[in-house]
Amino acid sequence: MKSISELTDFYYKTLYPVLKELEKEREAVKKRVIKLGISYLLIAAFTGLLILRQSNRQIDMFLFFCFAAFTLGAILYKYLVKGYKSTFKEKIIAPLIKELDENLEYLPQQHVNETYFTRSRLFTSRPDRVSGNDYIHGKIDGVPIQLSDFHAEKRHQDSKNNTSWTTMFQGLFIVSEFNKNFKGQTVVLPDRAQSTFGDLVGNWLQSNNFSRNELVKMDNPEFEKEFVVYSTDQVEARYILTHMLMQKLLHYKKESKHPLYASFVGGNIYLAIAYNKDLFEASVFHSLLKYKIAMEYLKTLHLAVGVVKELNLNKKLWSKI
Repeated sequence: MKSISELTDFYYKTLYPVLKELEKEREAVKKRVIKLGISYLLIAAFTGLLILRQSNRQIDMFLFFCFAAFTLGAILYKYLVKGYKSTFKEKIIAPLIKELDENLEYLPQQHVNETYFTRSRLFTSRPDRVSGNDYIHGKIDGVPIQLSDFHAEKRHQDSKNNTSWTTMFQGLFIVSEFNKNFKGQTVVLPDRAQSTFGDLVGNWLQSNNFSRNELVKMDNPEFEKEFVVYSTDQVEARYILTHMLMQKLLHYKKESKHPLYASFVGGNIYLAIAYNKDLFEASVFHSLLKYKIAMEYLKTLHLAVGVVKELNLNKKLWSKI
């Protein structure tokens, strides 16, 4: 697997000419989006005013129109940028992944199977709807790994049978083989209770989380501050979460700069890093030639795939029987 510096060299030496051509396409798409967007907003505003002036049910009709206009606008935007974003993934992201490690395969329209998300036990209920993209799978140093952007949602219905959706998780979801043999289930979650309510109340809330298994207190104060651990087996949880692995998870969270979830179930490690955006989507409104934008793609990609090396998952320090 290539280092971040090697990946950066490849980006600028090999892909930069392609980026310059893509930049022309981006500018053209941006102008088209702005031009059509202004026209669309003017038409929508004019139509909305007519509805308010002529309808007997002005507010209900106006709100429905606003929702329909927003939905149609989002569909129109996706249509306008679809070709450019697909080209970016084909000509930039795919070569980067292959350069990172030739054993990896990139399937931009697919995502990690929902079964793995449910099997991870990171969340206490099954999602009612899932979506995702940018699926990467293969082996790093002989260790199987798969990851993708993943969006899981729950469906809700009110007394009037109106349906709404809430996000359970949106971000990067990673599955890899773990290098220890274990039988139980251990889950590591962001410690929101203790950081929000303090040690006393936070510990009480953690201990009385009836949707989870038994609370496990670790002997690492820094880890305890950032994470809360639940497991079906106290001894096994400590066998899995060595001091070194806890430090690695802390470092991984610091590098990602986003909430980190981890679980150890069925011989695998599952990692979920919460983001509020698709990680490998090219923005129409930001230049691809900016160093900061380029490094964001490179670092995210290297961090995501580099979980095997970061957590030493390729080191068979413990035999798996």
